Amino acid sequence: MKLEGIKANFLGDSITAGVGVPDVKYAYLNVLKDRYGLAVARNYGISGTRIARQQTPYSNPSFDRDFCSRVDEMDPDADLVVVFGGTNDFGHGDAPFGTPDDRTVDTFCGACHVLMRSLVEKFPAATVVFMTPLHRAVEQNPAKPCLAAYVHAIKETAEVYGIPVFDLYANAGINPQIPAQRELYAADGLHPTVAGAARIAERLGNFLLSL
Repeated sequence: MKLEGIKANFLGDSITAGVGVPDVKYAYLNVLKDRYGLAVARNYGISGTRIARQQTPYSNPSFDRDFCSRVDEMDPDADLVVVFGGTNDFGHGDAPFGTPDDRTVDTFCGACHVLMRSLVEKFPAATVVFMTPLHRAVEQNPAKPCLAAYVHAIKETAEVYGIPVFDLYANAGINPQIPAQRELYAADGLHPTVAGAARIAERLGNFLLSL
């Protein structure tokens, strides 16, 4: 797809909001905008948020603004919609993982269905793209499936709606479990540094150009 001159919406969590870089101009979406000539890169990232609805209210109310509830807030004239989430569902969300048959926002699998269908309905002519979570310093939680299961659920659900997925888990070349990569790309074990955000922007850009 053509990137120069398009309007893009980016729905996400703290990584999209710009946590991990010293200024939001270094967040991956703004690097993408500058490098590939997007007309607009609207940032709908809110730190701490999840795709699925939280069962127990969080101490910070903004964390409970799940992705599904924010679709209607996005500008409707986007040519491209990029969704980047799921790591907080694994990390600190309390919604059950669910099954591929779920169709409510109360499980992760169900919320993926609700979110993807809502986006396709709101933006029928736009290109909607999902990105999977990046690797994290810790990817196992005894109370939940592993992070890779969340990655798989996003990819599996996207196939139902014909939505392209850029698999950052497999293709970003960022793994903070490797000390040298953590120092360079994700110093806190999760949020990309300036170098990490630039790498995401470059690889996402190449992926979008291939569509």
